[in-house]
Amino acid sequence: MKARALTVTLRLYRGASAAAALLTPAWLSYRAGKGKEDRERLPERRGIASAERPEGPLIWVHGASVGEVNCVMPLIERLVARRFNVLLTSGTLTSSKVAARRAPEGVIHQFMPLDAGAFVSRFLDHWQPDLVLLAESELWPNLLYDLGRRATPVVLVNGRLSPKSAQRWARLSRSARALLSRVDLCLAQSEEDGARFRALGAPRVEVCGNLKLDVPAPAADPQALAALSAAIGARPVLLAASTHAGEEVLAMATHKALRKELRELLTIIAPRHPERGEEIAELAEEAGLRTARRSAGAVPTADTDIYVADTMGEMGLLYRCAPVVFMGGSLVEHGGQNPIEAAKLGAVVLHGPHVWNFAAIYARFDADGGALPVADVKDLARLSFVMLRDKARRERAAAVAQVSVAALGGALERTLAAIEPYLVHIRLQHR
Repeated sequence: MKARALTVTLRLYRGASAAAALLTPAWLSYRAGKGKEDRERLPERRGIASAERPEGPLIWVHGASVGEVNCVMPLIERLVARRFNVLLTSGTLTSSKVAARRAPEGVIHQFMPLDAGAFVSRFLDHWQPDLVLLAESELWPNLLYDLGRRATPVVLVNGRLSPKSAQRWARLSRSARALLSRVDLCLAQSEEDGARFRALGAPRVEVCGNLKLDVPAPAADPQALAALSAAIGARPVLLAASTHAGEEVLAMATHKALRKELRELLTIIAPRHPERGEEIAELAEEAGLRTARRSAGAVPTADTDIYVADTMGEMGLLYRCAPVVFMGGSLVEHGGQNPIEAAKLGAVVLHGPHVWNFAAIYARFDADGGALPVADVKDLARLSFVMLRDKARRERAAAVAQVSVAALGGALERTLAAIEPYLVHIRLQHR
């Protein structure tokens, strides 16, 4: 399909991003000082490659952050198994560490260039991908413009578009249609996501399901698991997972309410951003709660109230130690965090009302009885108490959630089938 001409809004964006690019070195240096960028790899953010392009066909897969990188990893593994070269990009320091740990041998990781025309062009001139797979909602105007100009096929995989995002794009309907015209195929997570992409003008939309449902449960280091389990012993455990600012205080209030009946309760708080660990520990101390931090090498002792798990890559360990999990990003207006890993590892999931990022999954879990919605701290304390006390009810809910996950799976195979024509075409081109 012929790409639409740029709208006035997109032309203004291109001009503004070109001007902003002049400030990039100072801005990246500031972020590096805050621990949000790898100082040695800052040139990658300006499209300067730190690796050579391999010979032969190259598929570029992009996932913005940790969740997206994790969800595309099984897809990458299948592409590598078929002997395609794969370039994986992401936009955060934590996701680069996940890529280093989990990506198959031979996969090249680079940081995504900032969306300025010069940076994007430099990046594409070097890598010259044969196919681009963008995860979820990474629709950057300059990137899509340049890919369209080069006639490089673009597929949006695991496509997601929240109602709020769709409303914002609808106000710029001509620009949205112009951008989406440069996406050859949009593989949506749900019928609702697909309908929103179609309404904004995506020319080809298929519903494949959510790739996150097909990601294996996160692993746990056996020695670390044994050590933490021994430290916890028989204590009841509530895990507040992937929390955002404001939710840690709610978890602490829940702990105070629960320990009137569950005197040995241990509450583990695993913030979405581990660098907030010190701040959270200070909040707990101010609330009169005895605290230990995992990043400092501590394990909970018998008198620890709040255990701050401010480390990366250990959610598989934490879910295995906690039978009841409050999933963060849902009692504040963030949109919720992914409940699938917790469900796969047998935990009961509690969540607030703000879960639009995973609306279809939570709706299915709630309807089946595998997850429980809470409105506030009072609700959270009440349902946490019920689930921690009633083992039989807890195990029934956990089993239902695992059945729901299995029923919702299959997105990986559907995604591979949808992109198969592109893969065949690439092979024919490189014969």
